[in-house]
This record gives sequence, structure tokens and C-alpha cells, in this order.
Amino acid sequence: MGDNDLTAIRRKALRRGRMSEYVAAAFLMLKGYRILALRHRTRLGEIDIIARKGDLAVFVEVKARHGEAAAVDAVSIAAQKRIRAASDLWLARQADQARLSQRYDIVAIMPGRLPRHFPDAF
Repeated sequence: MGDNDLTAIRRKALRRGRMSEYVAAAFLMLKGYRILALRHRTRLGEIDIIARKGDLAVFVEVKARHGEAAAVDAVSIAAQKRIRAASDLWLARQADQARLSQRYDIVAIMPGRLPRHFPDAF
């Protein structure tokens, strides 16, 4: 496999990941969440989706996989730590930070199926 093939594969994976994030965001909005950020980057890492419902800030990792278990298992301990650290930076910048509760969720995007939301996944 040449460099061009690898570049095309990476581009396709990035496109699939972005599309999965949009689908997950739309799904969460249908469930009553307000989307505050997509692909929020900090110096400590990236959070796929930051959503809010009342005084609850939800930090969501989106995984596109063929099955629910594979999606949940794909969020490693290292990724969880990175997301928590990035969320701490985001929370520190919020004027109403003292009021906010926080939760870490996973949304699994699977071909031919509705997204599956795992609240309080880690």
C-alpha cells in the first residue's frame, strides 16, 4: 500500500468520524440536549461534543463501530483521562461553573442502526 492509499484511507476515516459526530449531535438534540461545541480542542485534548441539559454539562465521545460493545470498548482509559482533563479546562472558563454537574457519555454510531447513547459511561 502506497502513501496515496494511506492518505485516502485517513481522509475517509476523518470524513466518517465527522459525519458520525454530526449524527450524534442531531440525536442528542432530539433528546433535548443543547449542543455547545463540536470537536472542542484544548491543549490537553479534544472533546467530540459538549452538550448541556439544564445545569448538566455532558462531555460526549462519539465512536463509529459495527457494534455497541466495540464502540464502548474503543474509549480507552487514556482517552477517558484526556477527555476529563480537557473538560476541566472547559469548565474553568464557564461563568456558571459552580452550578454545573458534569457527566461523561459515549454515543455509538453503527451502520444501519439508530445511534445508541450511553449516559455516564465513564
